[in-house]
Amino acid sequence: HAREPLPTKPGKDRIEDSEYVRNGHACVFVFTNPNTGWIEGHVSERRTRKDWAREIKWLVDEAYPEAKKIRLVMDNLNTHTISSLYSTFPPAEARRIARKLEIHYTPKHGSWLNIAEIAIHILSVECLNRRIESYENLEYQVNCWNARRENTKAINWQFTVNDARTKLDHLYPKLSQD
Repeated sequence: HAREPLPTKPGKDRIEDSEYVRNGHACVFVFTNPNTGWIEGHVSERRTRKDWAREIKWLVDEAYPEAKKIRLVMDNLNTHTISSLYSTFPPAEARRIARKLEIHYTPKHGSWLNIAEIAIHILSVECLNRRIESYENLEYQVNCWNARRENTKAINWQFTVNDARTKLDHLYPKLSQD
C-alpha cells in the first residue's frame, strides 16, 4: 500500500488507496531478425548514447560475429547514431563497429509495418505483462524469456494468393455454377 488503509467506521467500509508506487524504471532494448524469428531483449538502467553503443557492440561482436554487414532498421531516437559509437569507444573500435552496419531509419511520419514494434509487443505480452518489483527481477525475467525463445522459428507469410487458395481451399466458400 502507498498509504495505510483508513479504518472502518460504523456504516462505512474500510477505505484503501490504489495509488501506484513506483519501484524504479528501466529500458529494454529489443533486437529482432524477422528472417529467423529471433527476438532478444536486454535490460538497461538508461537509454543513453553509451547504452545504445554498448548494445550495438554486443550485436556486432556476440550476436553476429561472422557477419560482413548487419542491416539495422530502427527509429530516429537521437541516441541511435554512429556518433554514439564514437562518444563511447576509441575511434578505431567505433570505426570497426560502424563499418559492419548498414543503417536504415524508419520514417518519422507515416504508416509502416514496424517489425521491431511487433517484437516489443511479443516481449510485452509474454514477459512484461505484470508488475515486476525490481530491476534485478526484470533482468532475470527477460533473460528467462530470451532462453525460452532460443529455438523459435520464423513464420513465412510470403505466399501468393494462388498459393493461399490452394492451401486454404477448405476455407473458401463453394459457389455453384447455376
